[in-house]
Amino acid sequence: MSQFHNYRYTAQTHVGLKRKVNEDTILALPEQDIWLVADGMGGHQAGDFASRAIADAVAMIPVGLDPTARMHALRDAIQGAHQLIRTEAEERGAGVIGATVVALMMANGHFVGLWAGDSRIYRLRDGQIEMLTTDHSSVAEYVLAGRMTWDEAEQHPQSNAISRAVGVGDVLELDKVRGEALSGDRFLVCSDGLTKYATFAMLQDMLSTTPIETVVERLVQVALAGGGADNISAIVVDVL
Repeated sequence: MSQFHNYRYTAQTHVGLKRKVNEDTILALPEQDIWLVADGMGGHQAGDFASRAIADAVAMIPVGLDPTARMHALRDAIQGAHQLIRTEAEERGAGVIGATVVALMMANGHFVGLWAGDSRIYRLRDGQIEMLTTDHSSVAEYVLAGRMTWDEAEQHPQSNAISRAVGVGDVLELDKVRGEALSGDRFLVCSDGLTKYATFAMLQDMLSTTPIETVVERLVQVALAGGGADNISAIVVDVL
């Protein structure tokens, strides 16, 4: 656990119970008020390289930038990682290498989220949870059309078929969400290795009742108890 500026956070990544390699990478930059989860694409070669490349690029953002410059630097770092991963894939001749990414940045009482893929940001406010991102996946279209819930989408046979990722395709399009970050808000940044096992109701209960010191460990244990078939990553950020 760490405290910096007006936030407290905890972060943890776990290989899970079925994978030999942890292709997730987490990054906490409290001096920048940036937190990130990258999830290497399962079934592709070198997903761990892709997720680390994203985190390494973001870690190089200079300290002391104003919020607008910091947000642009965050976007530019992810775009730079996209090109690096594409180049690596070409040099290896190994086909597609990629990773999802989701990044949370705080500044002046507001948050910005950037993402590509199906890693997510949630916000708990006044005991109610809200998913702030929208998965880039084939099943997301069913949810947006009102044909199923996000919880049901996680159990769909095509839930892993993402439509956007860093390192995949000529151009990377990052989505953005922004809004107020109020005192008492709690943000969760996580990979799908957690959300496949934790429903909205479960997340709301755990985030509402568990102190910052143990909340991430509890989240990881829920995913492990559910089967832990994927790597699991979670970062919880409390606004003081």
